[in-house]
Amino acid sequence: MERASSDSIRSISGRDVAILAAVTLLGAVIYLAASALTYRVGFPLDDSWIHLTYARNLAERHEWSFQPGQLSAGSTSPLWTFLLAVGFWLHLGPYVWTYLLGQLVLLAMALIAEFSVRKLSAGYRPRLPWVGLFFVAEWHLQWAALSGMETLLQALLVTAVLVLLLFGTRRYLVLGLLTGVSLWVRPDGLTLIGPVVLTILLVERTLKAKGSALARYVIGLGALLLPYLAFNLLLSDTPMPNTFYAKQAEYAAWQAEPLFYRMAALLVQLLTGPSVILLPGVVGTAALAVRRRRWAVLAAISWCAGYLLLYIVRLPPYQHGRYLMPAMPIFFLFGLLAYVEFRSSALFGKQHWRVQQVWALSLLLVTAGFVVLGARSYGQDVGLIESEMVVTAKWVSQNVPPQATVAAHDIGALGYFDNHRLIDLAGLVSPEVIPFIRDEAKLSDFLQQRHANYLVAFPAFYPVLSQARQPVFTSGGRFAPSIGEKNMTVYLWSKLSTAP
Repeated sequence: MERASSDSIRSISGRDVAILAAVTLLGAVIYLAASALTYRVGFPLDDSWIHLTYARNLAERHEWSFQPGQLSAGSTSPLWTFLLAVGFWLHLGPYVWTYLLGQLVLLAMALIAEFSVRKLSAGYRPRLPWVGLFFVAEWHLQWAALSGMETLLQALLVTAVLVLLLFGTRRYLVLGLLTGVSLWVRPDGLTLIGPVVLTILLVERTLKAKGSALARYVIGLGALLLPYLAFNLLLSDTPMPNTFYAKQAEYAAWQAEPLFYRMAALLVQLLTGPSVILLPGVVGTAALAVRRRRWAVLAAISWCAGYLLLYIVRLPPYQHGRYLMPAMPIFFLFGLLAYVEFRSSALFGKQHWRVQQVWALSLLLVTAGFVVLGARSYGQDVGLIESEMVVTAKWVSQNVPPQATVAAHDIGALGYFDNHRLIDLAGLVSPEVIPFIRDEAKLSDFLQQRHANYLVAFPAFYPVLSQARQPVFTSGGRFAPSIGEKNMTVYLWSKLSTAP
């Protein structure tokens, strides 16, 4: 990786920005059209509606709540929730502003990637900003941009910190502030402490310089970390959001699976798409960084590997590996940098040009192919959420008596479209269930104690809770049966007369 001199760097022109913006918009149109043609426009995750519910309550009621009047720490991403609230203030929520915000973040990601390769590689002199185009076309990133979730914003902040380290920045106060901002997006932003501190210890030569750099970094981080901890303590008496604890408790069974099995699941999610074409470049970059002692590169690669390992140890890589997505851009960036350097080398002698063309054509075809496959998958994901969670939430809103209490595991759409008193079996806004979150016998006792009247769930998720209860509504959606699941069902848990 040969860094270009400052006077040889081709700056990103207005034309480049216009091209990237146009292709970003085109990608959004393709994905949203696929969603509309598959079922209808919406979001591919029920969790998206959790953020939107908090955002709407913040905008309209000026309170941090999922259910009106009940302060709670069920939002993993306070900053993302605040940004979504702007859409409701502008009367553009829940759809237009959320999609626009995601596309702006994706465009910013593409610009950072394009600028980074131009700065770090003297051999990159494109007529078209193809590195940026790869980022706006990559299906994981476009899916995340239209998911209504904070995933891509976290990826942007992570990439910004790691790229600054690659640039050799000494602005440690800024790095601390960026780490703190990322914490307000997701708690795993704290993992950025690792590569920054490692780089400081390896790059700064004197003890005094190391101490000064660490002090500036800690000051920047602390300026946002302490308010973040206070914010959560105020809402829930815990330093992290409820989701931080609930997810780990819910997936205890996954944590007991053999590590080899979990690693295989990680690789399937990570390498589904053009990333498999870039993998040799990432491996080559890591090997070269070790040989040449490129500490910032090693710190960034170590963070990426550690982040992926951390998540796969704790959580399953479902929903296209959405928890892994913040690590994907830096993975892509190293792979693309390796390709740029490979073009100007002669590693394969006389056959080098042919190998280069095969690599380039493979990357182009796989990326383009997964635009179609990704859009199709996005449409099916949206169809599942809309035909199960949203349809059910609207039925509950219109048919369940107003004074009833509803228990559910998937509360996002219910919180947004329905106003009933909720018991959250996933623990996000009912953290008292976290200690026994997968124990159906204890959950049953809990529902009796809390005088629940209805249970909303997929039958397979709570086989014991649902088997002896009378179903009063089934969604009837076609997407759940197509993946081997039964439809979401509303069960009568206890008659309303038994409630106090």
